[in-house]
Amino acid sequence: MMQEERRLDRRTGLASKIVMKRLDGDSGREVTIDISDLSKTGIGFSCKEALQIGEVYEAYLTIWTDDMIHAFLKIVRIELQQGGYGYGAIFVGMPEMNSSRIGVYQIVNGE
Repeated sequence: MMQEERRLDRRTGLASKIVMKRLDGDSGREVTIDISDLSKTGIGFSCKEALQIGEVYEAYLTIWTDDMIHAFLKIVRIELQQGGYGYGAIFVGMPEMNSSRIGVYQIVNGE
């Protein structure tokens, strides 16, 4: 049985990494993640660290132009992978300007 696609926006792969830290003041440690896909509304990524579903993390995303996008991510999906975890997250309070930058990249690259 094929799973129904529920994403609202197109997804783009991005060879980049971001550094995240929890907002609850837990330890303030940074976690490096590998991005598998990116859209105007969310991100898919993997990392070795166990993150919590429903938690919001602060992120600094380096995009294809080497610009930095400061964002907040809410974890909505977790799956166990070999050597770590796969995550899906939605952007929380993403400024329209940054969301538009992702959309422009998808148009320019024909995605």
